Amino acid sequence: MSDQLRPRASLRTAVVWEVLKDALDRQVKATGRDALDVLDTGGGTGNFAVPVARLGHRVTVVDPSPNALFALERRAAEAGVADRVRGVQGDILGLFDVVERGGYDTALCHGVLEYVDDPAEGVRNAVDALRPAGALSLLAAGLGGAVLARALAGHFTEARTALSDPAGRWGEGDPMPRRYTAEQLTELVSAAGAEVSAVHGVRVFADLVPGVLVDTEPGAMEALLKLETAAAELPAFHSVATQLHVLGAKHA
Repeated sequence: MSDQLRPRASLRTAVVWEVLKDALDRQVKATGRDALDVLDTGGGTGNFAVPVARLGHRVTVVDPSPNALFALERRAAEAGVADRVRGVQGDILGLFDVVERGGYDTALCHGVLEYVDDPAEGVRNAVDALRPAGALSLLAAGLGGAVLARALAGHFTEARTALSDPAGRWGEGDPMPRRYTAEQLTELVSAAGAEVSAVHGVRVFADLVPGVLVDTEPGAMEALLKLETAAAELPAFHSVATQLHVLGAKHA
């Protein structure tokens, strides 16, 4: 796929983007409509919203930051999709104060559950925003990846702390408010009224490989991306991924 149709081909977004694009393609076939209504909760400056709009879909971004929404507007205009991207100030816990319930074919909830006070309500709202059989794309920080990273950095006590902490934090200095296991995320999705269709581990290796090696070794970036893609669907690697991606479908 050309870079024009996806976010910059980076290790942080490429695996999720490929899964999301496939899900959108399936929704197009299922609905018989070329243009879908997509909701991006916490979509910020449009890392996913703008590429989704480039595919021809209508995207509503809900984000609490006015600065992020301003950057989104500028980014959408530069990409030539301003007419298909709408930014609305709000958050996932007050979602239906600003958007329609049951009005979307696909909902993105990327990097949101780590920060909300009530993750279960957040997922319920994302699912309730969907039409019957709508698709949910959920991305959140993985517990195992953080534990592995702390241990490899020699911070063994912090790694053990994260394992036993209910929020998966390694200490007071941890900038991440909450992390999840694959089981926790799939339970949230199921409890919200959606069926889990796939789980992917994201950045299984990327955060562990020295950047200098990827930047200087010919072909290393492409090879690492292929490795990430191959490992993403294998359950054995979900427990060490930096992020976890869950794809679900609202019950019809």
